Amino acid sequence: MILEHLFVQDYRNIVQADLEFSPKLNCFVGKNGMGKTNLLDAVYCLSFCRSSLGQTDQLTVRHGAECYQLQGTYRLPSGDKTVIGCLSRKGNKQFRRDGKEYQRFSDHIGYVPLVMVSPQDTALILDGSDERRRFMDVIISQYDTEYLKLLISYNKAVQQRNALLKMEVMPDRELFLIWEEVMADTGWRIYEKRKALTDRLVPYFREMYSVIGDSSEQVSLSYTSHAERGDLLGQFESGRSLDRNAGYSLHGIHKDELEMNLDGFAIRREGSQGQNKSYLVALKLAQYRLLKESCGKRPILLLDDIFDRLDSVRVGRIIKLVSDNGEFGQVFITDVDRNHMDYIMDSLGCDYRLFTVENGQVL
Repeated sequence: MILEHLFVQDYRNIVQADLEFSPKLNCFVGKNGMGKTNLLDAVYCLSFCRSSLGQTDQLTVRHGAECYQLQGTYRLPSGDKTVIGCLSRKGNKQFRRDGKEYQRFSDHIGYVPLVMVSPQDTALILDGSDERRRFMDVIISQYDTEYLKLLISYNKAVQQRNALLKMEVMPDRELFLIWEEVMADTGWRIYEKRKALTDRLVPYFREMYSVIGDSSEQVSLSYTSHAERGDLLGQFESGRSLDRNAGYSLHGIHKDELEMNLDGFAIRREGSQGQNKSYLVALKLAQYRLLKESCGKRPILLLDDIFDRLDSVRVGRIIKLVSDNGEFGQVFITDVDRNHMDYIMDSLGCDYRLFTVENGQVL
């Protein structure tokens, strides 16, 4: 997928931008807080129907404006073009493809596959397991149309079971079984898809880390789930008393974990800032390769503040990898140093466009 043209109006601090892009490398430079990340976030929103920063649409609209509008013109692998548009005002968001409005945003996920590397990725290492489950969910939902439906069904069942657990009088077993059977069925299918994802992702991840990191370091990912213990329904039934004391469901795939290790130890405890950043970049580039194979399209790659906490050698390896390698398609990069970007791009000798961002304006 190639984003040829982007129109942005009143999105975060961007008043208006009307941009034509290179099919290969596109660079946004400017001081911190000027709007570079907001432009990448607009591209992200056109793929996922929401901001990458986890903010509501009300907070995403520029201060003083009533709505925001996004429109992207994409070139498909077939050579045809498609137009994706988003209009959000006062809690009412509309998403369209070629003028036809989506009835469900989930129907759009995966149409424009995208991978983003950003400073917020440190949450994958440092925060709780819900961040790592979300990482797996975002990948799978881009190539498996059934997956989001399973997640929605499972999460609803967990909420209903938790409500029963909190009732003053213990409900009948049959009421629990209604939701536990849904949790067991959808939970097992979600587990199988997450397990298959991890099995495919690990070899790519190790290969990418060997290119951009220290070749003497050994990295690994390990997926663990309550589903590995066997019958999920039996676990829910036998655990009801403890769950009732806790007030919520202690077992299920909503407790899954993706363990991230460096040289046999948890990277959250052992990794330096540079190692953590290399680990995360390698993980996201592995995600890119997997999505490319699974979707049949080259995802768009967003590299936000990629140079922070990485030495010049590792930065050079990353840029060379995504620009020289025919495996990667269109790339968007942000940085604070114009001279730095000019030097790198000129040394590569590939097609690129460079935009300066200042106070929400693209110069």
